[in-house]
Amino acid sequence: MQATLDDFTVLSSSPEAKEAFRKAIDETLDAILGSIEDDSAFSGIDPYELRKRIGELGFLPDAGKGWEDTMRSVRETILPNMLRTWSPSYMPHLHSPALIESIASELIIATYNNSMDSWDQSPAATEIEESMIRGLCRLFGYGEDADGSFTSGGSQSNMAAAIAMRDLYIERRLGWDVKKRGLPPEARKLRMYTSEIAHFSFQKSAHIMGLGYDAVGLLPVDSKARIDIPKAREIIRRDREEGYLPFLIVATAGTTDFGSIDDIKALRDTADEYGCLLHVDAAYGSALIMSQRCRDRLGRIELADSITIDFHKMFLLPISCSALLVKDRHALDCFLIHADYLNREEDEEDGYINLVGKSMQTTRRFDALKVYISFRMRGRDGFGRIIDTAVDNASYFYSRLSADDDFVAPVEPELSSVVFAHRGGDETNRRVRRSLLESGTVIGQTVYDGRVMLKFTLLNPALTHEHIDSLIDRIKDLAAAM
Repeated sequence: MQATLDDFTVLSSSPEAKEAFRKAIDETLDAILGSIEDDSAFSGIDPYELRKRIGELGFLPDAGKGWEDTMRSVRETILPNMLRTWSPSYMPHLHSPALIESIASELIIATYNNSMDSWDQSPAATEIEESMIRGLCRLFGYGEDADGSFTSGGSQSNMAAAIAMRDLYIERRLGWDVKKRGLPPEARKLRMYTSEIAHFSFQKSAHIMGLGYDAVGLLPVDSKARIDIPKAREIIRRDREEGYLPFLIVATAGTTDFGSIDDIKALRDTADEYGCLLHVDAAYGSALIMSQRCRDRLGRIELADSITIDFHKMFLLPISCSALLVKDRHALDCFLIHADYLNREEDEEDGYINLVGKSMQTTRRFDALKVYISFRMRGRDGFGRIIDTAVDNASYFYSRLSADDDFVAPVEPELSSVVFAHRGGDETNRRVRRSLLESGTVIGQTVYDGRVMLKFTLLNPALTHEHIDSLIDRIKDLAAAM
């Protein structure tokens, strides 16, 4: 009798197991490709109906249903209602389509299932990650003393940076070892500063760090949605005079809604004047480094003490894939602790690198492989073309809106996000977005100056000006009908 997929649990060197693996992958691929029938981004199904259908699939049967039955449920119920990020009709968030070669890399990552905490769990993977980190440090203008680590995403990179910068500041300014002794008595006076439209991960970080939301000073922005430098300096100066301890300023290179980029050089000067460290959250905008034409928009990013990079945004790699870079490698010592069962010091003395010593995580995926494969395949030129296409599409869309009396677009884009509204009012804009969603087109919604706004996040390099023109016409038609 011929063996079936249900006869095997894991991959092995046997021909039968290899064939079962091939069958699973082939049938999964067929199911994925069979679910792609048009360019819509979503089926438009009502959330209550989808919840009902998913509920009918059940949770844990007493007896397994087997591969064929399980894949049938995936083909018939799950895949048709998945969000199709590669669609030119999908543009609500910083959530990109994935480059084809990077999807292939996910198969390798999942198959080998290496964990990035110790060298004996991930030998080649460890060396690739270290190589990618060294290359990224050079790419962003850091020297030989720099280091970094891959993370699960921008929130974790930002949190790791906030922890590392806090501990570094306290060690330098207060002579206190946070890792050994906990927070010092002066901890209630610590303050970090972000744009008022910066990512919420800094408030989350302040909470987790035991500082609380009140430790985050929100800095006002100007008409271009960038930190207003004179007002920021006044806020920090006043806090210093009142006895607070400013330890970190965060510049954003690509705010979530507007893609605006703060003046890093001016914030570096401010940080130096008030004894702060400087972090740049470049989760969105870091990919500009690949563009010969647009990279200057990043400003002096190499002046930062730490940088957050996300590869699952403008770099178009699958979720999740991020990195934190630090100018001084010792900043990551706050995460270092040795365990006899994992990262023995004697092994490290003999050249075995255990990455757990500079990461918040222990078990961690080999996400650096996605970066290696896509970087090697496409090179800087290939990524430059992808980035330039996204920026050009945003500029084109903004120019169309600015020339049309039916729309308002308050901030000219620096990256690939455009916030705008139909002049029909808040309820019109809400209903337009919902109507588009129900018909398979997914766009974003936010608030600016108290008004409901719509948002296009144009990451997809397959998007054309014709697609944009068509969507403008659809929005106008929907608004006119309301």
